[in-house]
Amino acid sequence: MEKAIIVKLHKDFEQSVYKEENTGMEFWLARDLQNLLGYSQWRSFESVIDKAITACKNAGLNPDDHFARTRKMVDLGSGAKREIEDVALTRYIY
Repeated sequence: MEKAIIVKLHKDFEQSVYKEENTGMEFWLARDLQNLLGYSQWRSFESVIDKAITACKNAGLNPDDHFARTRKMVDLGSGAKREIEDVALTRYIY
């Protein structure tokens, strides 16, 4: 992979971070990373998350500290909104 592509991906990754107000903990939403990493379907990216959860367990860490199931509202083409599944991810996945 070309260095310019890697630099751009890293920059985009760092720009998509959220920070929890009370604790200052950084996290990313999986749906944002899904698009950034080129996954067109949620179910494909969800299987990657499941593998990362297994790796976290195998490393002796508590996945609940790094993978929090959540939901968010998204805009539909009709102007309506719909709630969808998402996962808040810590830097462990990086």
